[in-house]
Amino acid sequence: MPGWFRKVWYGLASLLSFSSFVLIIIALAAPHWLSGKILCQTGVDLVNATDPELVKFIGDIYYGLFRGCKVRQCGLGGRQSQFTIFPHLVQELNTGLHVITLLLLFLASALALVSMGFAILNMVQVPYRAVNGPGGICLWNVLAGGVAALAISSFMAAVKFHDLTGRIANFREKLFRFVVLEEQYEESFWICVASASAHAANLVVVAISQIPLPEIKTKIEEATVTAEDILY
Repeated sequence: MPGWFRKVWYGLASLLSFSSFVLIIIALAAPHWLSGKILCQTGVDLVNATDPELVKFIGDIYYGLFRGCKVRQCGLGGRQSQFTIFPHLVQELNTGLHVITLLLLFLASALALVSMGFAILNMVQVPYRAVNGPGGICLWNVLAGGVAALAISSFMAAVKFHDLTGRIANFREKLFRFVVLEEQYEESFWICVASASAHAANLVVVAISQIPLPEIKTKIEEATVTAEDILY
C-alpha cells in the first residue's frame, strides 16, 4: 500500500483528471467559443452610411461547436436568429477541420478518464508494472493535455485562416453580405484551455508525490543493568 503522502497527491491527480473531463463536456455543450461584431456591408453601401450611422448596421454573433446565435442589424432594427452547425452549415465551413476539432476533444475526454483511472490505481495499491505507476500517470496526462491542445489549435486555425466567423455570418444570406469587424474568444474556449492546463498541473502533482519524506526515527533508550539489579 502507498503511504498517506502519496495517497493524498494521487487523489488530487485523479480529481484534476476528472475535472478536466467535466470541463471538456461543458465546453462542448456551451455555444460560447467565440463572439464578434458583424457589419451589414450591403446596408451600408445602399444608404452610403457614414461613421456615426454605422452603429445601426453593426450586429452581434456568437457560436460554439454545435450551435450559435446571430443578430442582424441592417438599418431596420435587430433580428435575432439561431443556427446549428450540423447538418447543413458544416458543409459551408472547413468540414474536415471542424470534425477533427470535435474528434480531438472527444479523445481528450476519454484520455482524461484513463489518466484518472491510473491515479486511482496508484492511490489504492502499488502497481507491479512500472508503466502502471507514476510514469503511466504522466504518460496519459501528456497525451490528454496534448490532444486537448491540438483541438484548441485546430479551432484557432479555423478562425484565423479559414474565416470561420465570416462563413457562419453569411450562411444562407442571399440579399445581405456581412463583414466581421472584431472577434474574441469566449468562456467555452477558455474552459477548454483550463482543461489542458489541468493535465499540466497533474504532472507537477505526480512529481511532488515522488518526493521522499524524511523518516522519523524514535530514540530507543538502552536499559542499563547494574550489579544491584542482578542481585535482586
